[in-house]
Amino acid sequence: MTDPTALPAEPRMTPALAAEHGLKADEYDRLLAIIGRLPSVTELGIVSAMWSEHCSYKSSKVWLRRLPTEAPWVIHGPGENAGVVDIGDGLAAVFKMESHNHPSFIEPYQGAATGVGGILRDVFTMGARPVASLNALRFGSPDHPKTRHLLAGVVAGIGGYGNCVGVPTVGGEMDFHPAYNGNILVNAMTVGVARTDRLFTSAAVGVGNPVVYVGSKTGRDGIHGATMASAEFSDDAEAKRPTVQVGDPFTEKLLIEACLELMATEAIIAIQDMGAAGLTSSSVEMAGKGGLGIVLDLDCVPCRETGMTAYEIMLSESQERMLMVLRPGHEAVAQAIFAKWDLDFAVIGRLTDSGRLVVRRQDRVRADLPIAPMVEQAPLYERPWLPTREPTSVTVAATDLPLDHAASLVRLLADPDLCSKRWVWEQYDRHVGADTVFASGEADAAVVRVAGGPRALAMTADCTPRYCAADPVTGGRQAVAEAWRNLTAVGARPLALTDNLNFGNPEKPDIMGQLAGCVRGMAEACRALDFPVVSGNVSLYNETEGHAILPTPAIGGVGLLEDACMAVGIGLTRSGVALLLLGGDPGHLGQSLFLRVCLDRVEGPPPPVDLALERRVGDLVRALIRDRLVEACHDLSGGGLLVGVAEMVLAGSHGVDLTPAGQRDATFWFGEDQGRYLVATPDEEAVCRRAVDALVPVRPLGRTSGDGIVLAGGRTLDRDGLAAAHESWLPQWMDGVL
Repeated sequence: MTDPTALPAEPRMTPALAAEHGLKADEYDRLLAIIGRLPSVTELGIVSAMWSEHCSYKSSKVWLRRLPTEAPWVIHGPGENAGVVDIGDGLAAVFKMESHNHPSFIEPYQGAATGVGGILRDVFTMGARPVASLNALRFGSPDHPKTRHLLAGVVAGIGGYGNCVGVPTVGGEMDFHPAYNGNILVNAMTVGVARTDRLFTSAAVGVGNPVVYVGSKTGRDGIHGATMASAEFSDDAEAKRPTVQVGDPFTEKLLIEACLELMATEAIIAIQDMGAAGLTSSSVEMAGKGGLGIVLDLDCVPCRETGMTAYEIMLSESQERMLMVLRPGHEAVAQAIFAKWDLDFAVIGRLTDSGRLVVRRQDRVRADLPIAPMVEQAPLYERPWLPTREPTSVTVAATDLPLDHAASLVRLLADPDLCSKRWVWEQYDRHVGADTVFASGEADAAVVRVAGGPRALAMTADCTPRYCAADPVTGGRQAVAEAWRNLTAVGARPLALTDNLNFGNPEKPDIMGQLAGCVRGMAEACRALDFPVVSGNVSLYNETEGHAILPTPAIGGVGLLEDACMAVGIGLTRSGVALLLLGGDPGHLGQSLFLRVCLDRVEGPPPPVDLALERRVGDLVRALIRDRLVEACHDLSGGGLLVGVAEMVLAGSHGVDLTPAGQRDATFWFGEDQGRYLVATPDEEAVCRRAVDALVPVRPLGRTSGDGIVLAGGRTLDRDGLAAAHESWLPQWMDGVL
């Protein structure tokens, strides 16, 4: 009879096997030089995972170093599980954004669900209770046969996991473009709150200290997840389904509570989520950061399948698992807590002073690798790059511009990129926990109270990929500036950002040029706006059959309101209030949605980003909100001024009479110039005076009245017609009507 626990014989080590693991010939030679012999298959698996693009950032690290990461309020910047900023009174905001792009394309429900689970763990690993989640989603053309299926699965996965775990999903964004037909983007963000004196990091400390495994059992799901996420897709994407993890939100909820309960004791020295590359990355990173070695006995790892090899256990990406270093003598306390929450607990190793990772399975050493060289000598590339060709200016003759602004507005409101995403966010529990002040559709940024006090956190996720494709530097600036504006528009002081840099194959100089340009623009904006980067993720090789996605550097921003009651939304809720435009006069049509939707043209440069003006206008807007001179505020972006007005009308209970703005052409109403806000104020004179004093352009547009929009000449757009155009496309498309 065959012994079900017997391990299979290891395959013969060859350069071809190394190539199958994603190691290039020179990288395999580097591994041989480091260890001085042929590796075992387990060692090959460990190194290939640690040196994958997903784990090592080998193509992007030289550029990421250019981003500003420090500020007086930053407690932990990049390098930990999540970024941490001080929000006062002994509390900190902990947040990060990560991608689950490849898994979500292969298996949309589980790919998106485990993306949510992974980012939640990154946050509570730091000692924070998660308080809100967001997402940034990109799908292919609505006409593509897979798009509807992928969108339905992703949204169901996000809602299914987040709703069950009890963390509100409060905001996000969703766009469509043919460039994502073969490679959708699912970027998940979570924000948590922790005590500044109870923050936990991942650096292992203390020779001889026990290393413990907690959470769910290990299975064969997710093996090679990190290497799969570091390669282009081909037409065999379905065959990669076994590399997608399977999540259990109910176990995640238990894990959150158990970890936070143990964190209230003195037991934990270091803690790390078992994310990409599972036990491999968590053990290597913890020991490496502490300058120590680690011995793991895999016979002690709780497994849900028989006969698992050391290779499989080390590379499994089964979900809801954590690795900890405990203080000696605290094992029983920890075990009791995890038993109470019905979770696995096992001492699986100890820290050593050897500086080596030693892995044992069935009384044999399966891996013995030096940790420091494996980390410090990991491949690091300064890949050749080409700047993106500067687009030619767009010229639109007056005779080419539609004269019927009402019809243009209706077309824009019904466009897949601008239409209401209510069908999506109604599937998310946005108010669980009872601390949500504003969520999707109600304000430019979500606002969530900090429990136990008057303050609130504002949060947003933003990017305009079409701008980044036309001019990566300007697109990078704009992505950061828009996140900063959205936080400002609710009255929050922007604190810091997390990013998710999604690009194609970095081995192509034009793609690498997109990444280089976007990072340069982001860095300029971060410095100008005092908006440092404290965490993030890079997702490369987002290509299928050589077709790359648009460059998509998603920005997740977090800000602070000293009083949640001061937050303002976008809805117009009272009659007789003045509507003002703060910022420069509109007129830029390059790369605008109006140009694409109404004129069927995609051309020109994106709107320039004047960072000095951004700072000036934003600082004024926050001051006006603080002084209670603003009742509603909306930052202007896609679709331009008239779309922004319509969104304020639809979000509130009152319309607006724009006849004082006079007869204006389409460039005025639909240009996407940056650094602009619409503000509704009961004291027009005071706001105008302060704008002039602050050297901020200001233009009165009209006053709230009725329930629709009145244009020059008396043309009225009724609320019902606007709402029908805005609300109907997505549910009808999902039902197959369109």
